[in-house]
Amino acid sequence: MSLPISLRSRLRLPLIAAPMFLVSGPALVTAACRAGVIGSFPTANCRTVEELDRWLADMGADLKRAADETGRAPAPLCPNLIVHRSNPRVREDLAAVLRHGAEMVITSVGSPEPVLPALKDAGCLVLADVASVRHAEKAVAAGVDGLVLLTAGAGGQTGWANPFAFVRAVRACWDGIVVMAGGMADGHAVAAAEMLGCDLAYMGTRFIATRESLAKDGYKQMLVKSRLDDVLLTRAFTGLETNMLRPSIAAAGLDPDNLPVRGSIDISKDINAAERERQEAAGSGARRWKDIWSAGHSVSGVADVPTVAELVARTAAEYAAAKGSVQGVQS
Repeated sequence: MSLPISLRSRLRLPLIAAPMFLVSGPALVTAACRAGVIGSFPTANCRTVEELDRWLADMGADLKRAADETGRAPAPLCPNLIVHRSNPRVREDLAAVLRHGAEMVITSVGSPEPVLPALKDAGCLVLADVASVRHAEKAVAAGVDGLVLLTAGAGGQTGWANPFAFVRAVRACWDGIVVMAGGMADGHAVAAAEMLGCDLAYMGTRFIATRESLAKDGYKQMLVKSRLDDVLLTRAFTGLETNMLRPSIAAAGLDPDNLPVRGSIDISKDINAAERERQEAAGSGARRWKDIWSAGHSVSGVADVPTVAELVARTAAEYAAAKGSVQGVQS
């Protein structure tokens, strides 16, 4: 495996609590890091760069307290920079991440090339979201340390490829860090990803339904009640292929089987603080992410709303059981 030993030794599980728009906040991120998995969040979840500075400072202080209390370093937190050209804040968010000395960063929705030099100069480990082998090759050529493979089962903005084929195709030409995103419902899936040749797994949907997440209670309960067949792949809300929950679309008064196709990607509309406040003040009309919710194929594995610590402990037990079963067969 290509994960640095200094990082692997701080992990209870080879797992990242995936960055989720308007869901991953300081409580979820720090709880994940304390529990021994990498906690990540989109910097766009903060309404302003000043708020991002506060989040990073507060989370850093919380994790320092955790280290002092336990005598061991927690897992790192990992900001996610949305690098699409329509994001007007990417440079300012990058500067904030650098000010706070992030150990790891994930780049998504675009080429990591514009932000890579500054991150690498700061000694930061950089992982890039990719949805095809061609995009993986471009990210490797740009100089990333790792690839997050967005497979067909990922929630939110997703990929199209089968995870088994995608991982093996990338491993044929890349010996750096590989992370698999999509369909991670439990520790058995994490162990399977590792056997395929991944260093880490991404788990998102399961972490939405935790007590620390920023998701509305209705969203969490919808995840508990939903199953894989309730996940709809659509371009209607972001301009990209996105996995969304059919029940939330219907609850918003829309027909899941008759949705328009959004023609272009405009990240600025999602992250603009003034636009968010205007919509919230209006209090009417269905808003993507706020009222129309995403989920991955792993939604069938959501049966309750535990704390992050409880979820990680459960996943670790499942992971150990899966590894034990494989070792038993091999012996």
